[in-house]
Amino acid sequence: MNTVGPYHNRQETYAYFSLPFCVGTKVTIGHYHETLSEALQGVELEFSGLDITFAENVPAQQFCAIELTDQSYKALVYAVKNHYWYQMYIDDLPIWGTVGEIDGDHYYIWTHKKFDIGYNGNRIVEVNLTAENKERLSPDAKIPFTYEVNWKKTNINFEDRFDKYLDPNFFQHRIHWFSIFNSFMMVIFLVGLVSMILMRTLRKDYARYSKDDDLDDLEKDLGDEYGWKQVHGDVFRPVPHLPVFSALIGAGYQLTIVTLAVIIFTIFGELYTERGSLLSTAIFIYAATSPVNGYFGGSLYARMGGKLWIKQMLLSAFLLPVLVCGTAFFINFIAMYYHASRAIPFGSMMAVMSICTFVILPLTLVGTVLGRNLAGQPDYPCRINAVPRPIPEKKWFMEPLIIIFVGGILPFGSIFIEMYFIFTSFWAYKIYYVYGFMLLVFLILMIVTVCVTIVCTYFLLNAEDYRWQWTSFLSAGSTALYVYLYSFYYFIFKTKMYGLFQTTFYFGYMALFSLALGIICGTVGYMGTSIFVRKIYSTVKID
Repeated sequence: MNTVGPYHNRQETYAYFSLPFCVGTKVTIGHYHETLSEALQGVELEFSGLDITFAENVPAQQFCAIELTDQSYKALVYAVKNHYWYQMYIDDLPIWGTVGEIDGDHYYIWTHKKFDIGYNGNRIVEVNLTAENKERLSPDAKIPFTYEVNWKKTNINFEDRFDKYLDPNFFQHRIHWFSIFNSFMMVIFLVGLVSMILMRTLRKDYARYSKDDDLDDLEKDLGDEYGWKQVHGDVFRPVPHLPVFSALIGAGYQLTIVTLAVIIFTIFGELYTERGSLLSTAIFIYAATSPVNGYFGGSLYARMGGKLWIKQMLLSAFLLPVLVCGTAFFINFIAMYYHASRAIPFGSMMAVMSICTFVILPLTLVGTVLGRNLAGQPDYPCRINAVPRPIPEKKWFMEPLIIIFVGGILPFGSIFIEMYFIFTSFWAYKIYYVYGFMLLVFLILMIVTVCVTIVCTYFLLNAEDYRWQWTSFLSAGSTALYVYLYSFYYFIFKTKMYGLFQTTFYFGYMALFSLALGIICGTVGYMGTSIFVRKIYSTVKID
């Protein structure tokens, strides 16, 4: 047995035997987590007490009975009234059943479990559960529980036994295909637009600046110079809050690699069929790729003249873990108050802290040392002026804050339909398995983000505003803001969630999801923009 909980609050789950179900002939019911990820996800595996032997039919028989006390009666009535479902596993195949139903003013529970188990050779390939025999709930009632098991041979291959849980009609609907096509056309349009407009505009800039280079000093002084060339002495100036910026960039590189790796491993390994394997894979890859975080964050910090590299390294190593663990532990207190299975055991907390301290921190240190020594020397195409150039006044729509908010609209537009499918798989009873779609949408998002950020940065530099680093990062990262706003719409109109626990759980973890997506988009946008900025300033002759 796994968990039980209200149907409309999927994440609000409790141990199966938190309700007064009987345990059969077993004196004690063992409880265990197979992996760390199962403990973090609230999987509460407990032996059911049902006696089932492979390929041996069991006729309908009683395995135990309970006599309702006032407390157990109220607990079962509450469960029926709130449409409680339970989940159990047979040979790692999940099955679900309802606790009971309401008929008029009376409450009933299902007392008979009928298992139809299909096998091919010596392997179980199919399990079906049918709930039968309604028993009316009343104080002091004695309720018997029965079960039966029917085995049948089937031709289903063991490798295909998980297919029945998938929903091709939902995930491969023509709307899904249309969204992919629409996003792909957006990419073609944006890439063409960026190439045509920027190359045409830059060609004029190059021609104008080349003409200016042939003029003497008096003619230059009398001329009307403007545009991105005028800020060449400030464009590579170190950014404010450098430790935080470099830590975010390092974390963004790491998260991008982790996301791509998990998606690819899931495509080829079908990790969604194994309980907890997706989260386990993500934790392992994240810890193993910690040198990537240290390398890119440390090298950027060194190139911009940062001196407190140990502080920056610690910030890079613990920025994301602290945010994730802090949010999870806050939600954990609420889960403990509700006695929910989502409450993280103390041992699992210690395991996560050990991974951060003894794996992530040393690997981040290695990456930081390599980044500082291999790529930490400034190699800018322009010298940095000793005194910052004043930023001239410009139109309101060219202000960095406006550019930041506008920059995330198109990237969000390329993924918002896929967000619906991802949200539904996590917050409703769907298993997401179209990771090929996810990989394609993720690549489309990266391309759209780079194109939009380059255009935004060009407009900013052309207005002689050299504050492009944070602007490029935040304009791309603002995609996360729209994703989080969309999560409010999804919560209100697409779910029937209620209660403090579920609301906190939903918006807490959606904030973490949006934050991670924002860091990825911001890093990709900054990476593409930095290449663009270096290119244009290395091509033009600067005196």
